[in-house]
Amino acid sequence: MSNRTTITEFILLGFSDIRELQILHSVMFLVLYLAGLIGNLLIITAISLNHHLHTPLYFFLMNLSILDLGFISVTIPKSMVNSLMNTRVISYSGCVAQVFLLMFLGLADIGILTVMAYDRYVAICQPLHYERVMNRRACIQMAASAWISGILYSALHTGNTFAISFCGGNVVDQFFCDIPQLLKLACSDSDLSESGVIAFSACLVLSCFVLIIVSYVQIFKTVLRIPSEQGRHKAFSTCLPHITVVSLFIFTGIVAYLKPNSKSISRLDIMVDVFYSVVPPMLNPIVYSMRNKEINAAVRKLIGQRLFMTK
Repeated sequence: MSNRTTITEFILLGFSDIRELQILHSVMFLVLYLAGLIGNLLIITAISLNHHLHTPLYFFLMNLSILDLGFISVTIPKSMVNSLMNTRVISYSGCVAQVFLLMFLGLADIGILTVMAYDRYVAICQPLHYERVMNRRACIQMAASAWISGILYSALHTGNTFAISFCGGNVVDQFFCDIPQLLKLACSDSDLSESGVIAFSACLVLSCFVLIIVSYVQIFKTVLRIPSEQGRHKAFSTCLPHITVVSLFIFTGIVAYLKPNSKSISRLDIMVDVFYSVVPPMLNPIVYSMRNKEINAAVRKLIGQRLFMTK
């Protein structure tokens, strides 16, 4: 009990102690952040201003972009500032905020991706019932359910994590406040409940993934009946990238949270964390939206209007 101390701040180890590598890390993260920021902001703005895109598909896409924008903004700016200023400190409240927002935005993201897969299933497999099933009220309820579930889930996760006693110091072996790394600092008798919550979370996320896969399997079955080879190619070229990005996001996240704890974190562990916390929010605008002709036209129109106004 004497080792249980009150912690007021955490130390994030980051990527490297070498100054040149810290600057390189900041530049790389800045490029990734700007790519995700610009891509998601363009989609949000284009859908908001174009009344032709006020349909269920683009409503969910806008929700996804808002969540992705928040998701990358939780960790990357703080990590860049720490590297540039050669500091590693994050306050206790800042760490709590990071954990809460990551859990909230991450689960809400998965919820929206699941709803989007269901939306595509209804559109392709049951087109005659689409307007009735995916009406405005149903879309708002499904999106709200994803957001509210994310908040409740995050509150449970965050409460469990910071209710534990920390006996292992305050050094977090990661570039952000990551729950598995925080649990390494817990007293041996105080992290069992959060470990149980993580296992429950993995089952919940896998359930969403199964629903997504089932939806796309039904879509593929329907698409294979399309007589037009061009139609089949278009459907497959749209759906396969969706499944790839969803799989990358979900499985790297599960690996990051369920991998056995070790005393030191490896480069592979850091790469896994980067892939689930940074890469998917940057790829989603490209995979889900920029390949879409209507979104492309709306974005070009938006950029053209802004350029014309500045002349």
